Amino acid sequence: MARHGENIRKRKDGRWEGRFLVYSKEKGKRIYRSVYAGTYDEVRKKLEVQKNSFRADPEKAKIQNYPGSIRLSAVAEEWLGWVQTKRKKSTYIKYSIIYHTHIEPYFKELSVLEITNKLECAEMMKDLSVSICKSIYCVLNQILKFASDRYSVTVPDLVRSEFDIGKRSVKVFTQSEQKDLISLLFCDTDIFKTAILMCLFTGLRLGEICALKWSDIDLENKILTVNRTVQRLPVEGQKTKTLLVETLPKSEYSRREIPLPDTVLTLLMKFGNEKTYVFGANKPLEPRALQYRFKKMLKEAGIENKNFHILRHTFSTNCIEGGIDVKSLSEILGHSDVKITLNCYVHPSMDTKRQYIDGLSKYYGNICGQIYGQVN
Repeated sequence: MARHGENIRKRKDGRWEGRFLVYSKEKGKRIYRSVYAGTYDEVRKKLEVQKNSFRADPEKAKIQNYPGSIRLSAVAEEWLGWVQTKRKKSTYIKYSIIYHTHIEPYFKELSVLEITNKLECAEMMKDLSVSICKSIYCVLNQILKFASDRYSVTVPDLVRSEFDIGKRSVKVFTQSEQKDLISLLFCDTDIFKTAILMCLFTGLRLGEICALKWSDIDLENKILTVNRTVQRLPVEGQKTKTLLVETLPKSEYSRREIPLPDTVLTLLMKFGNEKTYVFGANKPLEPRALQYRFKKMLKEAGIENKNFHILRHTFSTNCIEGGIDVKSLSEILGHSDVKITLNCYVHPSMDTKRQYIDGLSKYYGNICGQIYGQVN
């Protein structure tokens, strides 16, 4: 039962709400904050915790006096400090670059409560890739959530507007291009050609193939285990210098086992296993070197220049067209959700679509007791 003076009440939706008061010298009026829980005892405890946190942290209480005074830049720097201690180094560097390059110039003078979908998002996103736009929204929303959790400021998530949701058309190698490329890769095969073939046969990412060690390959059971990746990261404090860093895979789902076909195993055995890394001897293979050789091979095969990641898209599409179930493919690719596999990595060809449509026509014909093609 709520007591007089506690400022606790039971809402119409069944939850209990506890309110506590902060003062705003800037606005000359009282500002309340609320906590919620399913029972009176729970909300009373939450309310006490909040009040104690203000007493123990004068700086937080000072900011809380008027949430509108919290600048995004201040919260962002605090959030980046938290990311640096809690997340992978590569994640921190990526978020830091996104914030300082694309967000800070537009929003550093604004408070967190002034960040809305109606701001100049469209202008700041102009001429940026879909991937960068997604990263900007991701970083902004994480900063706002941090502000909400840290300072009890209610800030709604930013929702990506229609201008940047549009999907880019992701291409894969056509069957003709695959034939030309594979013919080239099997001719005078070297380490680089084998690495590219492995990506076509396993769907490995660029960083994963470059970081592959002989200890990751179980020759007896024909299984490859993804345990790490490499990527080139900027060196803090230096604008142009980068460093090749070996890290854990992209996510927990990226640590996975992939069955190896005999074709790949035969190629691998040509290079032996005396060194630590399969393709980089005693250090990871440089991703830029593999990308350079890939583009050079495309040109030699008479194929239009494409991004290295097209190998992963082509592998995924070939698996689906070959009859693999989506769940198995999702695990092979290291995805956390089959929706990612379907929406981003599967691109059925027109020949495959035509095959399904023709099959449906024959099915309808069988239902009618006649061959569909005889109907005029």
